[in-house]
Amino acid sequence: MSGATYPLPGLDASVEIRLDRWGLAHIRAGTALDAFRAQGFNAARDRLWQLDLWRKRGLGLLAADFGPGYLAQDRAARLFLYRGDMAAEWAAYGPQDTRAIVTAFVAGINAYVTLTEARPELRPPEFAVTDTRPALWQPEDVVRIRSHGLIRNVLSEVARARVFARAESRADGLAADDLRKRISPPHEPIVPDGFDAVDWPDDLLDDFRLATATVGFSPDRMAATRAEAWDWSKVDAHGAVTRGPRSAPKEPAEGSNNWAVAPSRTATGRPILASDPHRVYLQPSLRYAVHLTAPGLDVIGAGEPALPGISIGHNGQAAFSLTIAPMDQEDLFVCETDPADPDRYRSGDGWAAITRITERIPVRGGPDETVILGFTRHGPVLREDQGRAFALRTVWSEPGAAAYLGSLAYLGATTPEAFGEALRHWSAPSVNQLYADTAGHIAWFMAGKAPVRPGHDGLLPVPGDGRYDWAGFHDPGALPRSVDPASGWLATANEMNLPPDYPAEDRKVGFEWAEPWRAGRIRAVLGGPDRHSLADSQALQGDVVSEPARRLADLVRALPAAGDPDVAAAQALLASFHGALHHGSAAAALIEVVWVRHLRPALLAALVPDAGTRRLLPPGDTQSLIERLETGLDPAACAALLTDALAAAYRTSRERMGADPAGWSWGRLHHALFAHPLTALRPDSRWDIGPLPVGGAAASVMHAEYRTDTFRLTHGASFRMVVDVGDWDRSVFINVPGQSGDPASPHYADLAPVWGRQDYVPMLYGRAAVDAATETVITLTPSPA
Repeated sequence: MSGATYPLPGLDASVEIRLDRWGLAHIRAGTALDAFRAQGFNAARDRLWQLDLWRKRGLGLLAADFGPGYLAQDRAARLFLYRGDMAAEWAAYGPQDTRAIVTAFVAGINAYVTLTEARPELRPPEFAVTDTRPALWQPEDVVRIRSHGLIRNVLSEVARARVFARAESRADGLAADDLRKRISPPHEPIVPDGFDAVDWPDDLLDDFRLATATVGFSPDRMAATRAEAWDWSKVDAHGAVTRGPRSAPKEPAEGSNNWAVAPSRTATGRPILASDPHRVYLQPSLRYAVHLTAPGLDVIGAGEPALPGISIGHNGQAAFSLTIAPMDQEDLFVCETDPADPDRYRSGDGWAAITRITERIPVRGGPDETVILGFTRHGPVLREDQGRAFALRTVWSEPGAAAYLGSLAYLGATTPEAFGEALRHWSAPSVNQLYADTAGHIAWFMAGKAPVRPGHDGLLPVPGDGRYDWAGFHDPGALPRSVDPASGWLATANEMNLPPDYPAEDRKVGFEWAEPWRAGRIRAVLGGPDRHSLADSQALQGDVVSEPARRLADLVRALPAAGDPDVAAAQALLASFHGALHHGSAAAALIEVVWVRHLRPALLAALVPDAGTRRLLPPGDTQSLIERLETGLDPAACAALLTDALAAAYRTSRERMGADPAGWSWGRLHHALFAHPLTALRPDSRWDIGPLPVGGAAASVMHAEYRTDTFRLTHGASFRMVVDVGDWDRSVFINVPGQSGDPASPHYADLAPVWGRQDYVPMLYGRAAVDAATETVITLTPSPA
């Protein structure tokens, strides 16, 4: 067993960090604040490059390290910093002393940063590659940064507005927009008086997309001159900042699954809770697993490495997990500006001032850049154009909306009632929280700030003159919940899960949800007659059945026998395919190529002849598109589309995988590659992990969203967890590609092959089990500040 000892100023007593063989850190401290202080130190030990980049991106400080090519992204990020009252901000997260917890956590990060100055060998190698240094944090940095969180739906609002603006009639606009995004529950969008988006600028949302983009590195961007700085202000369809043309706005593909099964439905007579949050695939992983033990605190699970505590896991009596509940937490306000004074905008019968804030952004290799940021009472101004200021109202500007930090309030909850009460302090992102405890209870709570919109429904931008302003937020108790349902299980998958009797039209919490495929499959499995086991939950998390793929194959089987040999070969390959997208399946590869590369674009072209409207629709709503194929087209037209797509897809597959279909497989195309963000700057790619063949797709429970050009995964479950509620050491997890972000660590990529075969490692909790699995002991000792 290896070990190390480090000083950590501010500790009341020594702290022990036990690293098990899978890289999970078990932190044992004498006080809760010491545990959070050690958590910050340990996060920096494993993820310092990631943490430093998180802070600099969020605060708008990238150009100071990486040069003028990052100025536009810095300016955009600063538009969304929390600028309200800090006392209200700290108080908003609940009864615990959030400020003290965050302060201790940040002090731990700073202690490690300081240690790397004295011992540069502890600094991750990315700093040498970029010739940069990690910076010290302030506690306020953790909560002021908002743009890392997930909210919605301004991208969809603007896309819908543009679809409507191009339509010849309201009916045409509704039909075209349904192909882009299905509204649920059924509802017709409210069109504001005087609404007209026909001449809105194409770059209207560039700042929003820049502020929420990941940080990318390329030789061209790193070498950008001051004169080229503002060229780097576009975001492509894959979320990368570029100089090229912007792509059509598209909502992020993040999602998640979770379920809780009551003792009456399990093989053990204990509850089971499963969680697999779906986010963008990164290297290192977005999530970080940790175990914190101190008097009054004994929690294990995953959170985001830049935050104290965990948001998914258990506390030894109750387990908890979350998925996104796609509530609508943002709106675009179109403000009329005063022709005589562009610093004023229409407010009622008069004018209100646009607040202008001047900030200086440090730039590597040159003087600071002065930028001016504009704000209305609605929020930051994204664009000013032709007598209008487009301002974004978002929950980010409200106290308590730092993403996931609200989880601190429920770490000690041991009853459904206490858990629900803690969620009154949850703001963002909006979530479905599931709960299960050792008393046998299971529960579901929807949580998050839900704006009250007296004058509109949030589906379209609205005038900013006061008629459509928000009127506060719904009481948290007005959001749906369920405790111990008769079914014996609860599950969510970002689908429209408002209960049938919920007053959706009155409360308008949201009308845009994930497609129903994952939720339908989970319900079918959990609703079966068998008792559910931990192995069943693991299998369900890896389930690759795709209802859209099955329905497409049914349509293919209904076609008459083809004379074209390529079409006939494609029909033969799909004859016995029933929707399982196994990585080894040739039929799975063919059906996905049929859909994403050929049939879907051809169907959109057939249904929406206008090219300008059509470019606003991709990728399209799969449910709506398949329904049109099945019942909304002339049978001859449908058959022609299918036949042409089959022939083209068969040829594409042959070009990509060889002449013999016996050698085809979905995993040869569909793969995970965990590319280090600095790969483009280095002569080799030793820090990349993969490619790994992967099954599934966006519609399967094993959500595996991918790029249609390369078939490389973009979004899915990098972290998975299945908890045996009560027999905690039987719980399992996986975090791909590994717990550590340091390429020199043995835990940088060790979990990737485990994840690749849809397997897990133990999430040990009991002291004896943890001690037996410990490989390294790190001791943190008190020292003078």
